[in-house]
Amino acid sequence: MSQIDFICPPEIFGKIPAPEPAAKFLPDWFKTMPREMGMADAHGLAGLTVRACLPVADIMAQGWIIPLPYDVWTEVDPDTGWMGFKWDPEAQFDPIAAHHPDQIAADKPPFLGVQPMKFVNPWTVKLPDGWSASFLHPINHFQLPFTTFNATVDCDALDMPANVPFIWHGGTPGVRLQAGTPMVQVIPFERSAQLRQADVRGETAEETARRIKTHNRKHTEVSVYAREWRRRHERDGK
Repeated sequence: MSQIDFICPPEIFGKIPAPEPAAKFLPDWFKTMPREMGMADAHGLAGLTVRACLPVADIMAQGWIIPLPYDVWTEVDPDTGWMGFKWDPEAQFDPIAAHHPDQIAADKPPFLGVQPMKFVNPWTVKLPDGWSASFLHPINHFQLPFTTFNATVDCDALDMPANVPFIWHGGTPGVRLQAGTPMVQVIPFERSAQLRQADVRGETAEETARRIKTHNRKHTEVSVYAREWRRRHERDGK
């Protein structure tokens, strides 16, 4: 694939935060967490936190983040008592819109009484022929007061932005999300490269021995995952 393109109407280009690689949006809870717990683990090595888990860091850095275009916040209407969303009245488009509750069958679990919303995404994602993109809730961004519905879009065919449905769980009014907050994570993939068949079976004796050896090495060798089991050169396109 040559590249992914993010395009928006020219009148707002440069006036809203632009999509960037997801690695630039790692959440504060992750960045500020120490790598070590300050105690040994059950195997005598330094006890590590999730901050040191490379698989967690790698998935969080995969793909691109489309950020929230404007500040949005929650506020209670003094006349109705209902909590709603507000934004700068001079914004060039409404960044949030409502879905009808019947679209998620909000009269029954798991969405009983939930009002579905959507972020209005100004960015069209363009990919080469044969490529799609998964639009995901920003991965492991547990601090966000919303959860997006995950979806896959054939971005080689759709010549318009894909909006981002979400459920709000911020609770009290006065919650404010700043422009630039991660809104959705976009991970491209080539459709023909997907594995569509699987061999589901018990492991062989040789595979059992390899698993036990690998398990023992994982718990007795420092940084063995980073040294031998992480294909960083392939991930970085080298």
